[in-house]
Amino acid sequence: MEIFYYLVFGGLSAVVAGLELGKSGKDRVATPTAFNAFKNNYVLVYSLMMSGDWLQGPYVYYLYSQYGFDKGDIGRLFIAGFGSSMLFGTIVGSLADRQGRKRACITYCITYILSCITKHSPQYRVLLLGRILGGIATSLLFSAFESWLVAEHNKRGYDPQWLSITFSKAIFLGNGLIAIIAGLFANLLADNLGFGPVAPFDAAACFLAIGMAIIMSSWTENYGDQSEGKDLMSQFKVAAKAIASDEKIALLGAIQSLFEGSMYTFVFLWTPALSPNDEDIPHGFIFATFMLSSMLGSSIASRLLARKMKVEGYMQIVFAVSAFTLFLPVATSLLVPTSSVKGSGISFGGSLQLLGFCTFESCVGIFWPSIMKMRSQYIPEEARSTIMNFFRIPLNLFVCVVLYNVNAFPITVMFGMCSIFLFMAAILQRRLMVVADLNKLSTKSQEMTAQDELLNP
Repeated sequence: MEIFYYLVFGGLSAVVAGLELGKSGKDRVATPTAFNAFKNNYVLVYSLMMSGDWLQGPYVYYLYSQYGFDKGDIGRLFIAGFGSSMLFGTIVGSLADRQGRKRACITYCITYILSCITKHSPQYRVLLLGRILGGIATSLLFSAFESWLVAEHNKRGYDPQWLSITFSKAIFLGNGLIAIIAGLFANLLADNLGFGPVAPFDAAACFLAIGMAIIMSSWTENYGDQSEGKDLMSQFKVAAKAIASDEKIALLGAIQSLFEGSMYTFVFLWTPALSPNDEDIPHGFIFATFMLSSMLGSSIASRLLARKMKVEGYMQIVFAVSAFTLFLPVATSLLVPTSSVKGSGISFGGSLQLLGFCTFESCVGIFWPSIMKMRSQYIPEEARSTIMNFFRIPLNLFVCVVLYNVNAFPITVMFGMCSIFLFMAAILQRRLMVVADLNKLSTKSQEMTAQDELLNP
């Protein structure tokens, strides 16, 4: 393997280690023992849940191909997953608010375990059912757990600023270190030990079962709006009204959809971007490098949040940098000569893109705890899961359209479109900051007026 990959991985490792070991008093927040126990419990559960998700990723496509399905058949299976998340996600999110977030988290575990079991069947219909179950589970993963955490954190009376500590630690471990370990463990099971491509799915089911046992034994239940007579449609109306009446929520939803839509598109495009002429690239090692970059981003985010930096301010820079990094494939295709040698090592243009993609993954690492922090501030508690899944409708629709038309457009057009979306996210983030500041000034003015009226009746 070329020394370039080791240099990038080693450099990132050194920076991450330096950031974590070099944290000063300003970067650490003193918290009580009770909160630390609560935080560690959630981070453990979240890491187990993400283990169940990450273990499946490296071998999904390969497993389907081993069963004899072609690219078109596999593409339809992926579309079924995202389509399921789009169609059923809002429903399960609303049920989580009404029936309980703990129950929704347990449902996630059961649904994803069933999805893993379907991978043992080579029948297309069974695999399709598994993708539908997986889509429902994904919606719960990215809404129910966060909703439970925010509600439980507030119910226990902890400082709202401490939420960012839990978010940062969960993303650092669950979306960074766990992803790297899961990828290596999946490779060990499937290839080194010779258990085959189904083995990582069985391991994922085991981790999900362990996490479910911890949830059932240590978590308490919390709810959104439980008003009598409120059915599912009423919950939808409450969520839709909140989005329509509060510009901050609408902007936050648009920002999330634009960034995550670009992120999921990147997941499908980075391999052909780095190897347009079938260059020999180490996919697993590059994936691990991306996850290390994400850990770097989450480490930076934890410092920014600990120092109480304005999230709405620094995220404008993050989105602008993201837009630049995903424009690199367009720039290199125009400015850097491409290699015509089939099966050679990564090209100079590919090396530049890899560095840019690592920067983008660092932005992803900053994005997750930061967007969680903003959601905890702006989304009302009574319909939190419902609104969060509303945000995922345009995201899943966009990814389905991209998957369906992935061969219809040149890869540079796709990256250019993602770059434009990220630049739009930066503009909307600027607008969100302005609106939030105006609301704070208005609230402060109203409080001062009320005080004056009390003092001077």
